[in-house]
Amino acid sequence: MRRVIAIALAGASLGGCSSMSWDMFKSAPPTVQVRLESSPPGADATTSLGPGCKTPCSVSVPAPDAPFTVAFALAKYQPANVPVNMIKNPGDFTTPASVTIDPNPVFAELQPATPPKPVRKPHRPKKPKPAAAAAPVDATQTAASPFPDPNAGKR
Repeated sequence: MRRVIAIALAGASLGGCSSMSWDMFKSAPPTVQVRLESSPPGADATTSLGPGCKTPCSVSVPAPDAPFTVAFALAKYQPANVPVNMIKNPGDFTTPASVTIDPNPVFAELQPATPPKPVRKPHRPKKPKPAAAAAPVDATQTAASPFPDPNAGKR
């Protein structure tokens, strides 16, 4: 009977080993703090890795294997994208491995959005001014004229 109990306990303990995962021995992926700034401040900054905030701020991102981007957006300004490189420094016997970000802080200078061009109304031609009415001719005007007055001889 003891053998049966011993075999049953051994089988149960081996079954428990199959559910154990080696992932529990792995350390969590390292995270890196990234400082996000913009001019003007108050822009929505979002990393291509997911986390984001309103500038100026700092986010914690998992250290990726490839470069990522940070998108900046603010009303009345053109959006901007800034590429970010990850630099992995392998550790040695005296120092642990580390990950740095280039650039840090990530900075974007947002340009004002160009206002839409105003809609111009079609150009209407100006109305011609009426010609000035002919003024009556008086004697002082005819004396200055190089032409003789046709009524001058009828007196």
